[in-house]
Amino acid sequence: MTAPRSRPGRRAHNRSMSALVLQSDFGLDDGAVSAMYGVAVGVDPGLRIHDVTHNIPPYDIWEGSYRLAQVLSYWPEGTVFVSVVDPGVGSDRLSVVARTATGHLVVTPDNGTLTHLDAIFGITELREIDETRHRRPGSEESYTFHGRDIYAFTGARLAAGIASFEDVGPALDPAALVRLPIAEPELADGRVTGTIDTLDVRYGSLWTSIPRTLFAQLGVGPGDRVTVRVRHHDTVVHAAQVTYARSFAAVEVGESLLYVNSLDRMAIAINRGHYARAFSLGTGASWHVTLDPVR
Repeated sequence: MTAPRSRPGRRAHNRSMSALVLQSDFGLDDGAVSAMYGVAVGVDPGLRIHDVTHNIPPYDIWEGSYRLAQVLSYWPEGTVFVSVVDPGVGSDRLSVVARTATGHLVVTPDNGTLTHLDAIFGITELREIDETRHRRPGSEESYTFHGRDIYAFTGARLAAGIASFEDVGPALDPAALVRLPIAEPELADGRVTGTIDTLDVRYGSLWTSIPRTLFAQLGVGPGDRVTVRVRHHDTVVHAAQVTYARSFAAVEVGESLLYVNSLDRMAIAINRGHYARAFSLGTGASWHVTLDPVR
């Protein structure tokens, strides 16, 4: 009696599989994201593929870096992320896989995308992708869609257990990572200062880099008033007094508030309004915010 043949596409042996989570600035208006899905499914039809977002603003490496940090810790250890915000595709920037201190893997260009993950969670190991071995077969002459041909392909092989982290390529020193400029939040002279890292996109809240634990050292309690000052580069472009509140329901509709966001950092919003649009404020390393208790 002969053993039954395995069906096409079915794994021939047991492997440990992880989720594959994709992020890009490609949008969903054409087939770019679908092509990445197709490459991953071609590696193993049994892969579980999910998305962070594909609406990162074009070429905005800072935003891509932050969104990875926003979601990483909510995914199980071993999850493989692929992040493609790659304005330098085809240049001499490296393609890498990073292992975080939380046990996640991130496949991405080394262009600053790993900045917030390293700052918040820590990156313990880094390997350069050997692009001669880890790329979609038949794509050797393709130089403009590494997200499909190298990153989705390599990420899928890692998630499917076909390749190990050690198989990816030569080890690199994590200290040599390309990093975007970020400033550590500071407590001085009875106030805290940080940056506006990003927005709660749909609602316009300002998400700052200031941890709740640092803000708590000011001794401010719910219902207290806080002066918010925003500087762009070295110029104050906005100042206001807001109420520190546990939730939006604690203030009137249209009233501004300071609250703790889902990343345990301080954020500023208008209840049922759009704070960033109301005051023409932006995000990134050049946007600084100071929180000063009203005494």
